[in-house]
Amino acid sequence: MNIKKQIPNLITLGNLLCGTIATIFAVKGDFVGTAVLVIIGIGLDFFDGFAARLLKVQGELGKQLDSLADMVTSGVVPGIVMLQLLVNAIDIDAVGYFGIDEYGRSGSNLPYLGLLLTLGAGYRLAKFNIDERQSDSFIGLPTPAMSLFVISLPLILEYSGYSFFNNIVQNKYFLIVITVLLTFIMNTELPLFSLKFKTFSFKENIVKYLFLIASLILLVALKFVAIPIIILLYIVVSLLQNLINK
Repeated sequence: MNIKKQIPNLITLGNLLCGTIATIFAVKGDFVGTAVLVIIGIGLDFFDGFAARLLKVQGELGKQLDSLADMVTSGVVPGIVMLQLLVNAIDIDAVGYFGIDEYGRSGSNLPYLGLLLTLGAGYRLAKFNIDERQSDSFIGLPTPAMSLFVISLPLILEYSGYSFFNNIVQNKYFLIVITVLLTFIMNTELPLFSLKFKTFSFKENIVKYLFLIASLILLVALKFVAIPIIILLYIVVSLLQNLINK
């Protein structure tokens, strides 16, 4: 076995491990643990491709393994988190770390709608694997971006301190709309810029640098509340870039 070839795959398996443990945490309602593991997993997802390019060991196995790991970290986990949020929105007295064992006090099946995100992510990842247009940019919202959006919502509830945002996150109609919208945007023919850098030239990557600077400012100012705003900003900037480049 060529150890050098397996280094990117080991990083990808680290992503899969993070996603698997995050799934357990999400079921238990430990959303801080869930968020930490998802963020680590998404970081590993970025570095496995970087390592493969650096070591010049890119291959079909790594591509398929990467999508399988993403399916857990950025597919299964956000689906369960959204299910839990919908439970919270329906049984509003179960605020906090309510856990799956308290599910269904209202007798509603509505929370299962959250798993639409998992189905949408699965379809998005399968399509990505056979779509050769997405080497330098994305067509549709990447699953890690969707996952970050969703895992930030319970953290806003716990730590933001803004009653306005808390009321929005606890609104079942908002959660339903977000679930359907994210599923649609993941799979629609919407070109979005990639944060991959071929060079570090400011002139060639001005949009990426400005986006990253704006994101950092938002994170410092708004903390967890900034995450969904950053994802929305990413979509808006991509739309503007598409209009300018036409």
